Amino acid sequence: MSLLIENAMILTMEAERAVPMPGDLLIEQGRIVAVGDVSAEDRARAVEVIDATGLVAMPGLVNCHNHAAMSILRGFSEDLRLMEWLSEKMWPAEARMTEEDVYLGTLLATVEMIKSGTTAFADMYVFTNAVAQAVVDSGMRGVLTRGLIDMPEGEAVRFQEARELLARWNGAGDGRISVMVGPHGPHTCPPAFLRRAISLAEEFGAPLHIHLAETTEEVELIRREYDRTPTEYLHEVGLFDHHVVLAHSVHLTPGDIEILKKVGLRGGIAHNPISNLKLGCGIAPIGEFLRAGLTVGLGTDGPGSATTLDMFEEMKAAAWMQKVKAFDPTALQAGQVLQMATSEGAKVLALDEQVGTLTVGKQADIILVDMRAAHLCPPHDLTALLAYSASGADVHTTIVAGKVLMRDRQLTQLDEQALIAEVTARAKRITAGI
Repeated sequence: MSLLIENAMILTMEAERAVPMPGDLLIEQGRIVAVGDVSAEDRARAVEVIDATGLVAMPGLVNCHNHAAMSILRGFSEDLRLMEWLSEKMWPAEARMTEEDVYLGTLLATVEMIKSGTTAFADMYVFTNAVAQAVVDSGMRGVLTRGLIDMPEGEAVRFQEARELLARWNGAGDGRISVMVGPHGPHTCPPAFLRRAISLAEEFGAPLHIHLAETTEEVELIRREYDRTPTEYLHEVGLFDHHVVLAHSVHLTPGDIEILKKVGLRGGIAHNPISNLKLGCGIAPIGEFLRAGLTVGLGTDGPGSATTLDMFEEMKAAAWMQKVKAFDPTALQAGQVLQMATSEGAKVLALDEQVGTLTVGKQADIILVDMRAAHLCPPHDLTALLAYSASGADVHTTIVAGKVLMRDRQLTQLDEQALIAEVTARAKRITAGI
């Protein structure tokens, strides 16, 4: 099947200061085969045509860190410190969640992501067969991990589930699913446990995904236990010998950043600005990361903490936080945050050969953003409008691997209202009395 998108303003994201250009996009067999000029012969082959007059065509957004099933816990636990939020609310509620709850919670999250322009997301959770099935059923692209925490009981089961996820689901969904190994964090994974996770990743040739230095409490705990920063601890264990996604990385020292620079970190930082703000964790030193040559992508964290999966909001928050932190309005600019949400995020997740730019030969993960609203007028600078003025509600069409998942704000794969009703009923059971 071929799909022609015509009369668009095309933002390829192949360079930071890429200028939107008028033109067409041709998609065949799920891949981009022409950008800009499409011959009359090629146009004639199109089975479906989308008129993108007034719309910007750009790469789908890449959410580098999420716990999608926590959509079922959105708004349940607010205005608490991270450890209190986890121990008193989240963990007791999650203990009640069934595999079906996780499936439906993840599916609800995919609705929100599709409707706000996210086409690929990285997830760390439990009941990962259910998470993977939700990715397949939604049509999205997912980079999945089974969260691994060292606890007195169940270690063998958790590693077996991680192994099953790797063996069963990597490459599934017509190649839309990829799998990483997910040790939870330095403070929940002692050295032997981490080395076991690294060995599993080596066995399957898989990257790793881990939380790092999200709070000052974590940093202090690791300092007391190992007389190291969390980054130094992970370096000594050997984690940075591999492609690794470092979620949060709020409290890294200059010495930590130098370590990541010297090892030539493969992968990068998954920056979650709204969650970090909302939980009072702090502001990550993104400017220092970029000056050190590290790759930085954006994530939302789970909807249980951030309460939103809208990556356009993350772009605004990321830019504003760095400008305020540095007392410098040039500190993080519109083109940079758009890169973080697209091409750089794809690099963090090892997806950059497939997605992240509108390049001939890549998978057709594309969104169309409607620029005809009052808050996006006049179009002096489309890049700035997308980064600072647009929201997820401005996304008109979402396409993954050439398949239209939403067109003119209407979902094509999922029943949004039925999901809302089902998840609402289940959420009452899960949270009752906690």
